Amino acid sequence: MKKLMILFLLVALAALSACGTSEDNGSTGEGNGNEESSDSSDMRTYETENGEEVEVPDEPERIVVLSSYAGNVLELDGNIVGVDSWSKMNPNFESQLEGVEEVSADNLEKIIELDPDLIVGLASTENVDQLNEIAPTVTYTYGELGYLEQHVEIGKLLGKEEEAQTWVDEFKADAQETGEQIKEEIGEDATVTVIENFEKELYVFGDNWARGTEILYQEMGLKMPEKVKEMAMEPGFYAISPEVLPEYAGDYIIFSKNSDTETSFEQTETYQSIPAVENGNVFEADAKKFYFNDAISLQHQLDFFKEKFLGEE
Repeated sequence: MKKLMILFLLVALAALSACGTSEDNGSTGEGNGNEESSDSSDMRTYETENGEEVEVPDEPERIVVLSSYAGNVLELDGNIVGVDSWSKMNPNFESQLEGVEEVSADNLEKIIELDPDLIVGLASTENVDQLNEIAPTVTYTYGELGYLEQHVEIGKLLGKEEEAQTWVDEFKADAQETGEQIKEEIGEDATVTVIENFEKELYVFGDNWARGTEILYQEMGLKMPEKVKEMAMEPGFYAISPEVLPEYAGDYIIFSKNSDTETSFEQTETYQSIPAVENGNVFEADAKKFYFNDAISLQHQLDFFKEKFLGEE
């Protein structure tokens, strides 16, 4: 029954869209009086990561994002009408997503109601075939592209590749210059560990799993403790117990902190005796602002590092 309802809604939406196009052509007096839509001239071919060709709007106007790429779309002035729950709760996007519907891939009816002309998701997004019936749907495999290449690729999808590349060039230059300043401040050999508490687990991170790791290790060239490199580089993250945190702790710790989950380990003697803690070199960040590596989140993370390492406001 649910499948039949979805099919009915899709057909009804297509019919309404066709009627709207015909009425628009008649009311504006454009064209030569025929009923043929001009939509085809507003579409272009986009090649996905799998080499498949998808017809997407030349300038999408109503975008649904079902992944961690909301910040990339927003940075490029894309109009988001529906967004996933993780992006919706991200404080970095709060003002720009005010009034935007929270959606998921299993709520096709709500997505249909939003009338998107483009849907962006992850390769793991469910119901992609059904989503494609609603609007052109493009998915990406997380980590398949470099974190800055991903922004350029989304710029290409939105018809704003040049703007995306300009942002990337400026960001890289800023991050690398900041990295040199930080190394002058803390020393070339100083190590930095990124940790995060989530529910009852504690994690350390490699150099490509958001939380500012791409900036610290890839762009700034700061050093990672050997134990973190051994365990977290290949998978991207690694779960540890608080008791072994001293083995992974660098001279500086970036603590992506979920204040609403378990943090009692901070009160233990084991944690308090870590040199970075004793020296006041633990920088606490709001985990919700550090989860992603989109353009807006990256800028927030870079500003955070400038403030904490260099005292810049």
